[in-house]
Amino acid sequence: MRIGVFGGSFDPVHIGHLIVAECCREQARLDRVLFVPAATQPHKQDRQLAAPHHRLEMLRLATCGHDAFEVSTAETDRGGVSYTVDTLATLAATHPGDTLCLILGPDALAGLPTWRAPERIVAAAEIIAVERESIDDIAAIVTEPRLAALLGPTHAARIAATRVRAPAIGIRASDLRSAIAAGHSIRYRTPRAVERSIESHRLSARQ
Repeated sequence: MRIGVFGGSFDPVHIGHLIVAECCREQARLDRVLFVPAATQPHKQDRQLAAPHHRLEMLRLATCGHDAFEVSTAETDRGGVSYTVDTLATLAATHPGDTLCLILGPDALAGLPTWRAPERIVAAAEIIAVERESIDDIAAIVTEPRLAALLGPTHAARIAATRVRAPAIGIRASDLRSAIAAGHSIRYRTPRAVERSIESHRLSARQ
């Protein structure tokens, strides 16, 4: 099987995440998409996240209606700082024979050379790059010197040619957190079940 690996803080998960996952499932011909919430993201160690069990619950509520979507606890079970190279090793052990496809937005793709053991990441998973319509240019990003050196010309060309095109959805988790903290509506920006979970657990209290 082809398994998409979609990482992030998902604090909270929102409609934009779900649209990207569905675009990747369809265009990259994925059999499943694993949503993998981080315990602590390496580049965001100074920000307090909602507790892992709350983020896992929100993800399960958001994805339960889609047979190809699944939530993974690989990073929250491991705890500490969540490094993608470790996550891919864990998933490879639990999904032998399957092809792991790492879903990366344009910023994550551009920053890949700064991640822990990027050469091992590139060797362990097929890279699926997401390009927002009329905003991003994956073909240009893969020519940036450090990324081009990491990928090599053949791999860079393949990533550009197979990029996933997604609509530009102007929803950010940080905007939702700000709205929640201010007592404003987040209706239609996240599934209603997620909105209710946020309300019932009073997750705005951490802001």
